[in-house]
Amino acid sequence: MVSITLSVPEDTRNLMKKFPEMNWSGFVRNKIIEKVRNLEKFEDMKKGFLIKEKPVTEWSVKLQKSSRNGRLAELKKKGLI
Repeated sequence: MVSITLSVPEDTRNLMKKFPEMNWSGFVRNKIIEKVRNLEKFEDMKKGFLIKEKPVTEWSVKLQKSSRNGRLAELKKKGLI
């Protein structure tokens, strides 16, 4: 296992000393592991979205074009153009 050094304000350290039963190193280690795992999940979700993004974009453009299909003729027929 690798060691890291963490700096906290002196008043925080004094408050931490009030709880000697607390394993602060283990607590911080677990929080770091939890955060890294959450970030990995988020990265995986982003990758999945980027892979799917092109089909979604193509689908939305196709939907928009189909909704406009015949709109020009309809406006001409009504005399609005």
